[in-house]
Amino acid sequence: MTTIRDLSALEILDSRGRPTLRVTCSLTDGTTASADVPSGASTGAAEAWELRDGGTRFRGLGVRLAAGHVEGEILSALRGIEMHDQRDLDERLLALDGTPNKSRLGANALLGVSLAFARACAASMRRPLYQALEELDQGASGPPSLPRPMINLFSGGRHAGGQVAIQDVLVIPLAPTAMSDVLAMTAEIYQCAAELCTRYFGTRLLRADEGGQAPPVANSEALLALAAEAIGLAGLSLGTDVGLAVDAAASHFFRDETYVLDGEVLSRDGMLSRLLRWIDDYGLLSVEDGLAEEDWTGWQALAGRTGDRVLVVGDDFLCTNPSRIKRAVALGAATALLLKVNQIGTLSEAAHASKLARQAGWRVIVSARSGETEDNWLADLAVAWKAGHIKIGSITQSERLSKYNRLLEIERLTGWPVRPMR
Repeated sequence: MTTIRDLSALEILDSRGRPTLRVTCSLTDGTTASADVPSGASTGAAEAWELRDGGTRFRGLGVRLAAGHVEGEILSALRGIEMHDQRDLDERLLALDGTPNKSRLGANALLGVSLAFARACAASMRRPLYQALEELDQGASGPPSLPRPMINLFSGGRHAGGQVAIQDVLVIPLAPTAMSDVLAMTAEIYQCAAELCTRYFGTRLLRADEGGQAPPVANSEALLALAAEAIGLAGLSLGTDVGLAVDAAASHFFRDETYVLDGEVLSRDGMLSRLLRWIDDYGLLSVEDGLAEEDWTGWQALAGRTGDRVLVVGDDFLCTNPSRIKRAVALGAATALLLKVNQIGTLSEAAHASKLARQAGWRVIVSARSGETEDNWLADLAVAWKAGHIKIGSITQSERLSKYNRLLEIERLTGWPVRPMR
């Protein structure tokens, strides 16, 4: 049994300079721990509700209302109550809010309490967070391992001001089995990409929200070609040493039942053909949100036509939401879940979403958000739940590096290898 003595919430700033929450949980045994809540820019319509203050302060993005809920109603309801485990705490939070999308108290308030409680419990038991979180997702299979990173190289869309339509081009180091070698390989590719941007565009490093470079290329495919060239310049082989992945975030360029890709208007079939050509031409290993979040027919077609050649990854499409995951499984509309805890609101619900995906034979990719903090709990969660991949952002900026550095720590502590691609 675990009992909460106190909860407090502080409005802090995320990596974009926008407010978010840091929640601190104190237990009656004297243990205290804090956790920071991330925030997204590319958000799906089915995401849990992130409560903001409105008004003019921080252009309406303040989170003092959510902080007040933590220190007021939530604390009053939970203080002095013996909790059996994390699920008990999360169920009480859900019942207290009482809305389907956490809109009354705010998903950011609920998640902050859920995370801080988990970290406090781990500290109370003198266990690393990744060990404590294993109990939430006991169905995770396979030997102990570290998730293989998908690392942002180039950005467009809402992460970079929209110079091209697609949101991210990512690299997946395939050859290394050690996290330290994965990061060393990626760092060389990143520097080679920067050299190419200087050569072709005369630009210094222009970084997007997640640290990816944002060169002024003509179109989305030019980002893929530039990524392939950077891999070659690094002395590596595309498809053998390194693979490529795309986060299209297609909902953001879906207009009137068509896809407006860099000014070109494509039908559903046209968008599918473009994605399939990119898969063939660049050996893509993963396509995330290649169709709009409500284009279920398009998603079925993409998954059906690619088979097991590529991961068909749902982010905005699934929103870590069990009901959408179940529908996608029934329709055969995806093959991988991008798991973002703040899309659903509590650790226990995220663990349930992960379990549903794995039971369907899908890959689970644990992901950060574009608005991040230096908190590193995401790395522990990805290890604990035996995620196939982790998607943190690029290999730059402290809010990204804190998670990579935590993976290096876990590697040093455990000696575990990086999980194979398949």
